[in-house]
Amino acid sequence: MRAERIAATGTIEGGTGMADVFVSYSRRDKARVAPLVAAIEARGWSVWWDPEILPGQEFDRQIDAELKIAAAVLVVWTAHSVDSRWVRGEARDAADRDILVPVRFDNAILPIDVRAFHTIELDDAAVSAGGPQLNELLQALEGQIARHAGRPPESVKSVPLPSVPGVASTRVAICVLPFGNLSADPGQQYLSDGITEDIITELSRWRFLAVRSRSASFRYRGDAVDVKLVARELNVRFIVEGGIRRMGERIRITAQLIDTETGDHIWAEKFDRESADIFNVQDEVVRTIVSTLVGRVQVSHAERARKNPANLAAYEYVLKGNALSWDDPGGAEEAKKLFEKAIELDSGYGMAHALLASIRSGQWRDGPDDSDALLAEAYVLARRAVELDENDSTCFSIMAQVCLLRRSFDMALQHMQRAIEINPNNQWNNADMGIILIYLGQPEEALAWFKRAKEIDPYFDQPWYWRSIGQALMSLHRDEEALAMFEHLSASHYRSAAFSACCHARLGNMDQARTSASTCVAMKPDFSMRHFMSKEPYKKTADAEHLAESLLLAGLPT
Repeated sequence: MRAERIAATGTIEGGTGMADVFVSYSRRDKARVAPLVAAIEARGWSVWWDPEILPGQEFDRQIDAELKIAAAVLVVWTAHSVDSRWVRGEARDAADRDILVPVRFDNAILPIDVRAFHTIELDDAAVSAGGPQLNELLQALEGQIARHAGRPPESVKSVPLPSVPGVASTRVAICVLPFGNLSADPGQQYLSDGITEDIITELSRWRFLAVRSRSASFRYRGDAVDVKLVARELNVRFIVEGGIRRMGERIRITAQLIDTETGDHIWAEKFDRESADIFNVQDEVVRTIVSTLVGRVQVSHAERARKNPANLAAYEYVLKGNALSWDDPGGAEEAKKLFEKAIELDSGYGMAHALLASIRSGQWRDGPDDSDALLAEAYVLARRAVELDENDSTCFSIMAQVCLLRRSFDMALQHMQRAIEINPNNQWNNADMGIILIYLGQPEEALAWFKRAKEIDPYFDQPWYWRSIGQALMSLHRDEEALAMFEHLSASHYRSAAFSACCHARLGNMDQARTSASTCVAMKPDFSMRHFMSKEPYKKTADAEHLAESLLLAGLPT
């Protein structure tokens, strides 16, 4: 048993004492791990990785001790190490302590319990050449070591912004018009809208496509759409349109792809299937569009399709719940019940778990008591979501937000980065990254991500989007600009009213501050500054203190 563990893990040569970085790997990979260690040591950090096996030493105890005091744990995943229960155990321990930095060679299949973590992809050539992947690893280690020492990293790196889709001339611009509800029942509109949105989401995974957002394309709902007008206004070359008719247990989907420059219908198809086959039809529509536009289907690891639900009724429950207003407590409660029904019907449905996690974390944040039970439930649901569907960016985005509320800041950023990796063209993911960065103390970077979300989708107009931009501006003490953002909100929320009160108070407009504070209390009679701040997960004490002082200055209840 002890020899097996020594073969799986590493330490400093003949080393004892506190190392900055603990390296967990398979001894069969020693030759490819050595250059990583050399690069780490070149930065002046100590490494526990390659033990001299001396007779009589208690290696299990020594390894456990070094693991507990390390500032960062570098886990090297390969075809060999994924089979080691010691490496897997050390990875889990590091993850529980928020000090895990995982890398992977040769696209090794990761253990299921660590697939949710952002993993740096490496190859031997990139390590030898000191490429960007190695730099990413060193930056991640620097952040962990600095945090362990209680100081900021020597070189704080901003989260890189991906390029905006549609900028590169090689991208093919396309939009999907809302599929018509051809059923006699108007209540089936949610199904037509949901299927359209899923097709938009799946197409946006392809890097060569610049797919217009749902909010952009759904402006053209109607029976008679001038495709040339749509093409001109949205600046697209291709348009997808279609219709859906439900007939008992059968469903008919028609879809066609139009080249707006010529007006030709370059592809059209009618699918007449059992209702349970609807997801295969969606996949076929997407696959056919892609293969038609590029002549082939070649999907990368990050572009693989999400896992489809196994039950049509569960899918419908999710569509209905997602269409409700969650800002309204009644709407949130009804959505919760629908997502729970979806999970009852399909326990492997990742999206249902993720959306229920979002509901429960929101109810925890807005709830009147100090119990963390709802947040704990949300975390279990979100973690299950990313385990069930490792290719759905929404699952990772929601996991990031739940981790943020739990004040697991590094994990929040890792999961949010993974969401962006899976689908960088999703405006919601980009805006969610902005929210994460507000609380991490990077409001300027947050504003850049909010701007990018709007560049992806010029019609993106969610109330929380404007509220979050205002919050970032408040962190920068730009209160007048923040107030302008809150004015975008047609239906107010108690958080928006509280933030408006803060801005007015900071600007010396005390009458307006009192009016906004009264509006906040009217919306949430049990509002208290102490309770509100206890659920605001600012990483930097100065940011939290600034908001608390503003609330107090505005005269909100303490």
